[in-house]
Amino acid sequence: MEKEELIKRRKELMDRVDAIKADYRRGLDADSEERALQLENRETLEEIERVSLEEIAKIDEQLKALD
Repeated sequence: MEKEELIKRRKELMDRVDAIKADYRRGLDADSEERALQLENRETLEEIERVSLEEIAKIDEQLKALD
């Protein structure tokens, strides 16, 4: 990947992580059915966040090597 592509991908991943963190900050819904769905989705969001942060770390290493 070229440097510009790496930077663009890193920004996309950071936006994704920021959106997940914002979702966590909103907390759980008062409606019990909605809350149950949110709890089910939390595990998926945690995995997406973990994978995104791993990819960001790899991109950072690649960008460092390019400099």
